[in-house]
Amino acid sequence: MATLKLYIDEFEELDFLLLAIHTSLEDYRLAYFLNQKLQLNLHKNNDEVKIKNKEGNTFFSRFTFEDVKNDFFWNLIENENEIILKKNNTNQGLFSESKNSFTTKDYLLPEYKKVDYFLKIDAPKESIITSEIATKIKSINKINTVYFIDLENIKSKNNLIF
Repeated sequence: MATLKLYIDEFEELDFLLLAIHTSLEDYRLAYFLNQKLQLNLHKNNDEVKIKNKEGNTFFSRFTFEDVKNDFFWNLIENENEIILKKNNTNQGLFSESKNSFTTKDYLLPEYKKVDYFLKIDAPKESIITSEIATKIKSINKINTVYFIDLENIKSKNNLIF
């Protein structure tokens, strides 16, 4: 009887593009401008991207659009999220009843801490005109920089699986 072997390397092919966007715009305003420039229909998705970390879970807002005609799936995801941690004071004395709260930041892709948003495009790479997309996004006011990220350099690729 023949034995069939499957190798994990066969399934590692990444079939999406990732754009890094540096901007001071809020997520809903950025989605609005992307809808105008790229003829998309990005809308707020209630299923936020959930990442587990040492403090608990972090949720990143996400805007999605599924282009059935061209077989594209667009995701606009924020990269940075602030977490408020509340800790009870263990000291005794005058301030023993006080509660401390600390704010910390968590990132979707920690190796790209300066990126504000990611635009993930799930589509066959040969069907996307990358230079045209980047040029249209750069034409939006208050967008500082847009560039494609080499997926081989990302250490936390699992955070992009949703």
